[in-house]
Amino acid sequence: MAGDGQVSLGQTVIKANARKVRRIGPKSEVLAGFAGATADAFTLLERLEAKLERFPGQLERACVELAKDWRTDRYLRRLEAMMAVADGERSFTLTGNGDVLEPSGGVIGIGSGGNYALAAARALMEIPHLTAEEIARRAMAIAAEICVYTNHNVIVETIGGAG
Repeated sequence: MAGDGQVSLGQTVIKANARKVRRIGPKSEVLAGFAGATADAFTLLERLEAKLERFPGQLERACVELAKDWRTDRYLRRLEAMMAVADGERSFTLTGNGDVLEPSGGVIGIGSGGNYALAAARALMEIPHLTAEEIARRAMAIAAEICVYTNHNVIVETIGGAG
């Protein structure tokens, strides 16, 4: 999972080296990335981590439970963020509309440059010798060239690796 480091407020870059991708869960076995309002995303990351502690090894269940809370809780409903989460088996996109989406091919793109990175990653997956990390890094570089809200300060975390 890869994320750029840019945090923008309107047309102003507030921070260029934010860490939008991190390991969560009781054994740090889940990767989570976020886009949108930073404080909102941190709140959702904490909530997801609590769900993972309650439902260890059940990423889908934890995501569904968070999505239910996000959609029905008056406080959470106002949060403006999106999340991408993955373990060694599956990946999901979570939204404030109550969506828990498992993408075709396991590739997710969220945030301002998400669609650019997603398109690039899908194309790069056709190149057989590229690793998942190489695909993620190249896709993020392409997105950063196109989207003014995406930068080249990329953080990559891998399942089963130090990232």
